[in-house]
This record gives sequence, structure tokens and C-alpha cells, in this order.
Amino acid sequence: ALTAGTIVAFTTVQARLLMPLMGLMRVALDVQTSSALFARIFEYLDLTPAIADAPDAIPVSAAPGPVGRIEFRDVVFRYPDAPEQARPTLDGVSFVVEPGQHVAFVGPSGAGKTTILYLTPRMYEASGGAVLFSGADVRGLERASIIDDIGIVSQETYLFHASVRENLRYAKPDATDAEIEAACRAANIHHVIAGFEDGYDTIVGERGYRLSGGEKQRIAIARVLLKDPPVLLLDEATSALDTVSERIVQEALETAAHGRTMLSIAHRLSTVIGADRIHVVDAGRIVESGTHTELLAAGGLYAGLAAEQLAASFVLSEEERDRADLGRPALASRRGDQPPA
Repeated sequence: ALTAGTIVAFTTVQARLLMPLMGLMRVALDVQTSSALFARIFEYLDLTPAIADAPDAIPVSAAPGPVGRIEFRDVVFRYPDAPEQARPTLDGVSFVVEPGQHVAFVGPSGAGKTTILYLTPRMYEASGGAVLFSGADVRGLERASIIDDIGIVSQETYLFHASVRENLRYAKPDATDAEIEAACRAANIHHVIAGFEDGYDTIVGERGYRLSGGEKQRIAIARVLLKDPPVLLLDEATSALDTVSERIVQEALETAAHGRTMLSIAHRLSTVIGADRIHVVDAGRIVESGTHTELLAAGGLYAGLAAEQLAASFVLSEEERDRADLGRPALASRRGDQPPA
């Protein structure tokens, strides 16, 4: 016969076995889920790079030309999956950027400006012609050494779910705190970081969602300054910012460009007025070249783009003024004042 003690003992053992058994069932489910995730990760890890170093590739330090000199010689580029009859993305592009120069590329969307930027560090392979970096064809240089000599600030800033300090150290893992602070001061962001509760140890969140657009861009600039490359590539670095943030970031970029070769793509022509040379790209070709003043005087595509942007900014200013005028009477009545006659 069952005694009360036997029943209590059985119930206790059953309760204690239930949770471990349920845990084992969850482990089986977790293993299946993890296997699917790892399969995707391994798929990417097993990919073979489309662009590889030549067997006799040399570092940039062994190149014959001066550091920071960039040259395109009749470069043609078409995407590998593009139809043969399709127009090349770039067709016969040629230009030279001397060390320390700021050269800007402007033009309509889809003209091929970003492609020019990506061909410089050999992120893309030219279909024809040659891209020279420090006097040597990039196909004969070690890609890692090219990338070491280049800093990129893009429209989309890549920040990880880590502290400000850790995000900056991706550019230079052995950077000291003093070097990090100096780079942030030059990028006009130190005073903002110092105002955070945890300072440089503040977690920025996934993709830096805890920061404003201007703050993220200035941290990206500080990261480039910490790396201290001789060449700087800017891919519409201020196009997504408001006017105030754009001005602050532009000042930081001017500091970053000092003594460096700089290639920039700009949507707002106001950011490239001071460039040493401006190339206007349209339908994969450079159709105009010169300084801001020379291109305006030529009355071509650049002058047309400048006129459009000037008109747009004027309309915007008028709309803002109208909104302000409409808001004044309501504001005055809330304060108990009479609106102006």
C-alpha cells in the first residue's frame, strides 16, 4: 500500500525532474536555431574574395611615386552582372590628384561618382584602363597596404554597440587615451563626449542610435584622424545632416583634410567651393573640370546645378519666413500681447 511518505517523495522527485527535462527540450530547439544561423555565417566565411592580390604584389611603401598621388588613366568600369549592351558605369575617366590636393566630384545621381571613389582603394576592379596609387597600378599593390593609407568617411556611419573609446580604437587598436582625445578635439566632438555621463566609456548603441547624425559623423572623422592616413575619401559625408550639423562637420572635415590628399563626393555644392579642382561627372564621363569660379563662368552643367540649389535654398528660406510670420500672431495672443499691425 502507498503511504503518505511515498506519495510525497514521488511528487517531489517528479517536480524536480520536470524542469531539467524541459531544459533539455529547449536545448534541442536552440541547437536547431543556432545551426541555421551558423550555416549562414559559415556561408559568408567560405566566400572567395572577387579581388585578390597578385602573386608579385608589392606594398605601397615600395611604390615609385609620391605618397598620396592618385591617377586614373582612361578608366572603364562596368558591373560584372551588367548586360553587355548596357552603357558602362564609367567610360574613359582620366584625372590626376597630386599629394595634398582636394579634388571634388559632383554631378547627377547615378553618374558614377561613388564608383570612382571605390575604385581608388581597389574595392572594385576596373574593366579597362588603369588606376594608379602612389605611382603604381593598384593591381600590382597589396590591397591591405592601400587600405592602410586611406581613410573613408561615408554618408552612413558605422558604429558598433560598444563604447565611444572602443569604436574609435578600431582605427588604431594601440591608441592611447591622449591620442583619442586629441583626435576628438580636432574633430570638434570632445566637448560633446565629455558631457556624457560616462564620457568616452558611454555605450553608443547599435549603429550609434543614441547619438545624433552630426555626432556620429564627427566620431567617424575622429576615427579617421586617429588612423592618420595620407589619403581621405569622403562620400557625401554631410548630405544627411541639417544646416547647423553640416557646418560643424564641415569645419571638422577641413581640419581632417589638412596636409592630406582628399577626394570628395558632394551633393551640396557649398561644401566643395574651396576644392582645388572640381570634376563634373555625367553618364560615366567627366564632362567639366575646373575651380568653382571657372565652372560657374563656363555656364555648363555645374552652373545649372548651382542655380538649382540656390533657387531651392531661396524657396526654403521663404517658406521658413512665412511659417515664422504665421506663428507670430498666435504666439503674441498666447502671451496676452497684441499682434503687430
